[in-house]
Amino acid sequence: MSIANLRKEYSQANLSEADTDPDPIRQFSKWFDEALKAQLPEPNVMSVATVGENGRPSSRILLIKEFDTRGFVWYTNYASRKGRELQHNPYAAMLFFWIELERQVRIEGKVERVTEQESESYFQSRPLMSRLGANASMQSAPVADRQTLEARFTEAQEQYGEHPPRPATWGGYRLVPDTIEFWQGRPSRLHDRILYAQQPDGCWQRQRLQP
Repeated sequence: MSIANLRKEYSQANLSEADTDPDPIRQFSKWFDEALKAQLPEPNVMSVATVGENGRPSSRILLIKEFDTRGFVWYTNYASRKGRELQHNPYAAMLFFWIELERQVRIEGKVERVTEQESESYFQSRPLMSRLGANASMQSAPVADRQTLEARFTEAQEQYGEHPPRPATWGGYRLVPDTIEFWQGRPSRLHDRILYAQQPDGCWQRQRLQP
């Protein structure tokens, strides 16, 4: 079968301005809850895109760990590629795609680090093996082979036991959104798109976009 002929007609739901909450965070919370209730596999999975000094974008799949009126939070190694790119250009784009519900949410905004206290609290809540892995891996740095990486993990186990510390380069980021778009798949590719754009006074303006 030709890839060009692969297509799916979306027809589960619709989305109108009247259906959406005036506040995009509450609207996101509503959709996220519906994704949880639908028992989707990993509804907390998102794509995060950043831009390097050379102007080239890069993206990767991450897990959201928290969201509220302040923004959307994930945790990683600050020395990773995305960390270095955010140091140069503190703006990013996030994408949630819940194909089973025929929905996606696009979020853009400025990224800031969470507090040290927030990073420490979340790090200590992680499974032991994840905490050891954070100490063993210099994320995004080259490594000779798998055996070298596993040896570093063993060294971390022997050194820290059940109490590995949070590495100085490990912590959280919070994307503070200024635009959030909700997309609902519709028949004939006439999809519903509702865009929230934050105004200078902090209020959110809604408008429908053409598919």
